[in-house]
Amino acid sequence: MPFPASRTTTTTAASFAPSLALSLALTPTLPYLQSSATGRSFLSDTSDPTLATAELLRGMYGPGHQQGHNSRLNGVPGGRGMGPQMMYNFVQQQGSHQHHTHPQQQHHQSIQQDHTAHSGASNAMNHHSGFSSGLMSNVTPFTPSNHQNGHTPSRSGQNQQFSEHWNEQLKSYKEAERAHQTMTEQHQPHYFARLRASENKGISPVPTTNTAESTLEGEEDRGRPVNVEKSLDRQDWLNLDFSGQGLRNVSLTLFNHYDFLTELYLASNNLQYLPPQIGQLRSLRHLDVSYNQLSELPPELGMCTPLRQLLLYNNNIQSLPFELGALHFLEMLGIHGNPLNAELKQKLVEEGTKSLITYLKEQAPVPLPPQPRQPITIQEGIPDDRERIRIMSWNTLCDKYATSTQYGYTPASALSWEYRKDSIIQEFRDRKADILCLQETAMDAFENFFAPELAKDNYKGVFYPKTRVNHLPPKEQRAVDGCSIFYKSDKYILLDKQLVDFRQTAINRPDMKSADDVFNRVMPKDTIAVFCFFESRATGNRFIVVNAHLCWEHYLADVKAVQTGILMELVTKQSERYTRRPPVPVNEKKVIRLSEDAPTCEVPEAAPSQEYRNNTEIPLFVCGDYNSMADSSVYELLDKGRIPPDHPDLVGHSYGNFTKDGIEHPFNLRNVYSALFGTPDELTFTNYTPTFSGVIDYIWYSANTLDAIEVLGPPDYEYLKRVPGFPNYHFPADHIQIMADFAFKPRKDKKSVGDQPPGSSRV
Repeated sequence: MPFPASRTTTTTAASFAPSLALSLALTPTLPYLQSSATGRSFLSDTSDPTLATAELLRGMYGPGHQQGHNSRLNGVPGGRGMGPQMMYNFVQQQGSHQHHTHPQQQHHQSIQQDHTAHSGASNAMNHHSGFSSGLMSNVTPFTPSNHQNGHTPSRSGQNQQFSEHWNEQLKSYKEAERAHQTMTEQHQPHYFARLRASENKGISPVPTTNTAESTLEGEEDRGRPVNVEKSLDRQDWLNLDFSGQGLRNVSLTLFNHYDFLTELYLASNNLQYLPPQIGQLRSLRHLDVSYNQLSELPPELGMCTPLRQLLLYNNNIQSLPFELGALHFLEMLGIHGNPLNAELKQKLVEEGTKSLITYLKEQAPVPLPPQPRQPITIQEGIPDDRERIRIMSWNTLCDKYATSTQYGYTPASALSWEYRKDSIIQEFRDRKADILCLQETAMDAFENFFAPELAKDNYKGVFYPKTRVNHLPPKEQRAVDGCSIFYKSDKYILLDKQLVDFRQTAINRPDMKSADDVFNRVMPKDTIAVFCFFESRATGNRFIVVNAHLCWEHYLADVKAVQTGILMELVTKQSERYTRRPPVPVNEKKVIRLSEDAPTCEVPEAAPSQEYRNNTEIPLFVCGDYNSMADSSVYELLDKGRIPPDHPDLVGHSYGNFTKDGIEHPFNLRNVYSALFGTPDELTFTNYTPTFSGVIDYIWYSANTLDAIEVLGPPDYEYLKRVPGFPNYHFPADHIQIMADFAFKPRKDKKSVGDQPPGSSRV
């Protein structure tokens, strides 16, 4: 197999011919470690995989290299033929890969192992006496020896019974012990690769089904984006076995270049610590570091949230970091043979891995907060007399979607709505935005919490729920989420509000109503958009604010393009009507206090309404959660103003004129955060979970009518090194808020009734 920098080669189990040539060809992808036999590193850290390969070959197979094992593998002396066994699970599949797990050997549930059988296996095996005299002092030690008659002695003549959880632990431990003995006593390293290679013989590819497409007709849940591996980045081997090598250190190259690994075996070595960079292996499902000399685990291991098996048998581990509480998928925490403290050990013995992980998650202290997000100036020299406006967009995570199933890595107290809602409101008050565009606002939360709380700060709100609300009984309607726009009522007047029902608009279009794709792909998605038309009390400037929430599924890129096309088409038509909107009488611009708690402030004298000759002169903000990255048709449409009918996201689908002529809009839109592209302050995500991290939320503005002045910078990236995903105590939603300050550009030929006084809603 070529070096993993090129991930297009397909390798199958059948290709593992026992030859030295093949072994040498495969080996460059393997041990970049340090052997206890030689005491030197095989591979130094380098960012160039090609150089790394060359250095590895020189280090492992150069004339002066001495192999640390005397076993003969595949008929080659000195262990030179071990390469093929170090990678396995090469079953080729179209679009996905088959994942194998270790076969569990069946053992009698009674403990029939002799203490003397384990002596010398590890220097950590003296834990038995401490365990039996501490936590389980009232029971027979775990490993009584057998009598010659075949019976196992136990108190009162009965076989000692343990919990189902602990019996599973002991079965797994027995398998690890067998592997260790094979590698140390029989001098046969790479035990797990050998085992898997024999299992893979004769296995044929398994046909795949498009599970994503099959969910189209199912009941819609909130879902969330996932990282989808491109076909060009396909990886056909996912596992590495470095067991039984006597390794003392692990090179960081492993973690920097092989983050696609799902299984990693480092058992039966001499490792004294695991580097914190192991947290970069965020696809890892199985990690075996049994029979080493580890005394602690790095907290960054909690970043590996997909882990199902974490085997730590026979080390010197006394405690576990609270960060392991994020491993909510973990099925087996193999800790037998370690001097683990009594409280944690008892929890594991009596209640099992899941209970222990939950305990660590819920008992973890609230971590220190990150460094505050800093404002970043985009443009300087804007005169103070120009009106300014601050826009925030945020998917605040509806309470009904914030479940422990979806966010199992988040402590229950941080996931509760009672905690999150207060944190969200405090964020609003700290940021002091003029316009709030919120997604996933539940109807009940809007009416009973957000509206009354924000009224204390002079906000009024507009809310529309998703269209499913029309088909639900009244009690269930309260939990339906939608989009809301809040605005400072002491600064702006709401002139108009519009709901954009994507599926209803699509089905009523003459060119789409008979298209199968509309029925099968657009209609099942009931996400919506809202837009409002405002006027500034101080200057008479008018502007449009759009707030959209598109469907989340990556395989519905065509639907998201259609939804965006429908949205911009309606904004275009409605903004043309807004140019004919009559001015608001000055005497109707009087400010009304919304709450007795609302602050009193000096309001500038009301100015006459601005007039606009065409719709592109009206300042426009397009905000929301578009569930689309920068390489999507949605981004291209908003950014360039058009996507052609042969765009890859549209090819193969039928959406009337959209797929016949393409989709376009007339506005000169710009992503406000694009000013940071390629800089150290670039925003790398707006949605952050273990399965997805990327920018999918945007604030677009019409560059011909507005100047971008400042944006809210990215989160503290150093803080994120131990945070697998949001929400948590410091980030109350899985999305982060984005925010920017703008200034209205002066109009060369502005029309208004009377003179406009100088002033600004924000200086």
